[in-house]
Amino acid sequence: MDVTEPTLTAFLPANPNGIAVIIAPGGAFHFLAFKDEGIAVAKRLNEKGIMAFVLKYRLVHEDPAHPYLAKMFSGTFENATRIMDSTSAPVLPLMLQDGLTAVKFVRENAAKYKIDPTKIGFMGFSAGGTVTMSVVCNATDESRPNFAAPIYGYEPLVIRGEVPTARTPLFVCAASDDVGVQPSNSIQFYSRWLEAKQPVELHMYAKGGHGFHTKKQNLAVDTWFERFFDWLFLEYTPKK
Repeated sequence: MDVTEPTLTAFLPANPNGIAVIIAPGGAFHFLAFKDEGIAVAKRLNEKGIMAFVLKYRLVHEDPAHPYLAKMFSGTFENATRIMDSTSAPVLPLMLQDGLTAVKFVRENAAKYKIDPTKIGFMGFSAGGTVTMSVVCNATDESRPNFAAPIYGYEPLVIRGEVPTARTPLFVCAASDDVGVQPSNSIQFYSRWLEAKQPVELHMYAKGGHGFHTKKQNLAVDTWFERFFDWLFLEYTPKK
């Protein structure tokens, strides 16, 4: 999927509760797992009354004369990572801009979609986790998510910015046996938020591998979405 024009696809819940989540699917910055880490995730959010927006952010252009993907998946893990990092770096500012624009759009159109403008989140998977954390750390007030969830996110290519001073809860989730993105990436997200005294929750499952999204594997990781909902709704339950 060679995305050159970013889009935002809305998925409306039957009974909206005012919360919205922008979803950035993964795909090694070269394609998007739009169905599994986009549409399927949006439907799970909708079941809980959450408005969902799936973001198609700009990607590395796959030039037939220089087939990056073929090279990435034909060599060693270290070589694949090197190719991914070097080819993706120039496009990352565009991905960041697409994420920031998405948050701004949702906030500006909150009334239209029956959204509380103070309850807009950003969730990203793998490379989408890179986009998520880049957005959170480089946003202005109008484009900053109110909460974020990098799921087995990739940390080395995050565009470094300041941890926001505004309260921004973070939900981090990964599997210890992930060989696609090392679990230490998620631990770094957690540690950075912890050091900044920002609210953060980390769920590290023993098994699940990479790309567990909404799959059923008869493992504890299958329940990660329930843990996310527990965390999210507790965050937005009115305090007595």
